Amino acid sequence: MGGPSAFPGIDPESAARRASSFGGQAEAYARERPDYPDAAVLWALEPVRGSQPPRVLDLGAGTGKLTEVLLRHVTDVVAVEPDPAMLRQFRVRLPRVEALPGGAERIPLPDSSVDAVLVGQAMHWFDLDRAAPEMARVLAPGGVVAGLWNLDDDQVPWVNGLKEVARSTVSRTQWRPDMLELGEPWFGPVEQAWFPHSQRRTAESMVATIATHFHVLTLPEGDRAELLGRIADYLRSTPETARGEFELPITTVVIRALRA
Repeated sequence: MGGPSAFPGIDPESAARRASSFGGQAEAYARERPDYPDAAVLWALEPVRGSQPPRVLDLGAGTGKLTEVLLRHVTDVVAVEPDPAMLRQFRVRLPRVEALPGGAERIPLPDSSVDAVLVGQAMHWFDLDRAAPEMARVLAPGGVVAGLWNLDDDQVPWVNGLKEVARSTVSRTQWRPDMLELGEPWFGPVEQAWFPHSQRRTAESMVATIATHFHVLTLPEGDRAELLGRIADYLRSTPETARGEFELPITTVVIRALRA
């Protein structure tokens, strides 16, 4: 499945524009976006956690949210990120990690040079018709590819209410990680797992987080201000979020597959 088809009804040009919208808010992205739970990262790496420490590629690494967690468990990480502003933020935050410009469809690494390819909050932007063979190419035999997504837990009533208030004219078409097809001939069966996670927020920082989402970044300025104001009003009038800090419940979804 190619990247644009991860969003039914969205043409490739629009998908590419949305995928490239984050660079202008790289500092805010680094500051506001959540990290990933250790358990989720360890599950993604489980197939390659043998006697030899694995070499891991953080693909579409952004500002380094996933790499920061990876470094708690492995010592050899290389990052690849296509957006120059996001890459600059990554290098400021993690200056000792090798970070290269490049994308999933053309990875600047040799064949069979990594044991795992991990992708945080980005695989749905890939053109998988081109990215899947590239990820398979750089993986060593028996290597694993894994995608991780942090999704607000909308089974919680106030979170579901926030989701409704935060909808915009460019909100993403209904989509799930299991809609991505990695499979044959490059990878074996895809496994999926879910992990509880959370992020400490205030009403102001929650608004700032939502402001880094693509469906907000790509709105005209007036529409964006109106939407963020509506979200702030909701958070300040909802008992769970009205006063001080609160816990944003998150479900981290992980898919993984072994190189065929």
